[in-house]
This record gives sequence, C-alpha cells and structure tokens, in this order.
Amino acid sequence: MQDTLLLDRIDQANALLQPARLDVLRQLAEPRSCPQVAAALGLTTSRVHYHVKVLEKAGLVERVAERRVRAVVEGVYQAAARSYWLSAGLVGRLGGARASREVASHEYLFGLAEELQADLGSLAEADATFGITAEIDLPTDRRAEFLAEAQAALTALAERYGAAPGGARAAYRLRAACYPVPRPEGVTR
Repeated sequence: MQDTLLLDRIDQANALLQPARLDVLRQLAEPRSCPQVAAALGLTTSRVHYHVKVLEKAGLVERVAERRVRAVVEGVYQAAARSYWLSAGLVGRLGGARASREVASHEYLFGLAEELQADLGSLAEADATFGITAEIDLPTDRRAEFLAEAQAALTALAERYGAAPGGARAAYRLRAACYPVPRPEGVTR
C-alpha cells in the first residue's frame, strides 16, 4: 500500500468522489472481502462488489488475495493508498497560465503548490525528499526584513550548490513559500 496516491485522471476522481464509494474505500484500509465490507456498512454484497470493481478499475483498490468460501472464490481487497490527492490538473487551467509570476502574489504561491503536488505525485516513495515547516511570530515592522533575509539565504544556497562541478549529480528542486497563518473564521488580530 502506498502512502499517498495522486489522482490525475477524471475516472479516478469520479470513482473516489461518491459517498458510498468513500465508505467502501475507508473499510478497505485493511484487507477485506466484499461480504465483510457489506456487513460493516449495512449494504448488500452485490452493491459493495459493484463499488469495489469501480474503485479497482480506477486503480484506487487492489485485489490482494482470494479465498474459497463454499463453492465461491471470494476476492480480498485493500485500498491502494492511505491517502489520495486530487490533482489541480483535473480541472486544468481556465483562462490560460497563471496571471502573475510575481513572487509576492497569491497566484504565484498557488502555482508553486500545483507544481509541488504534481512533482510529488510522480516521485517513487523511495526518492529522497525533505520538508520543513515553521510558524514564525513576526513583529509587523520586521516582516519585510525577514522575507528579504529568507529569500537571500535560499537564493545563496541554491546558487552555491546548483553550480557544483564534477562528481555524481542528481537534480533537486527547491520550493519555498512564506505566507501568513490563516485565521480561523471569526477570529481577528
């Protein structure tokens, strides 16, 4: 079972985004047969089998075993991943490319997020990655100073290692974003 599966086809999104199928998929976090899922959800086995087959065709569920129950061979299924991401590419860009490549714009950050999602979706789980997250409580009068210093530090790091001559090489992509912590609804600062 993969940790995360990026869904980039309409048939996958269609298979996933139906409440009954989501319920079936949740039941398949552990290997189970259709009768076991049906009993847990209070549905008929044939109804669950139909949903499992749609999920299997879309690559969201895998048949992991089979067993003979009386005269019938019963499949045992499991979810293909622990979590599923819907690709921003499913809808596609309406109106062309993002309006702004200005690094301080919302559009630029949305573009970074879409590119990051697509890149991560295509990586094998064994590929080396690194992530960091931090919340920094900045005084308003030091925000510009912090952003300039962070941008300069990351630029210097990329320049320092991006031009390293000789030896074995592997290309890495560095993406960083800095934005205000979203406020819960109804909270003002």
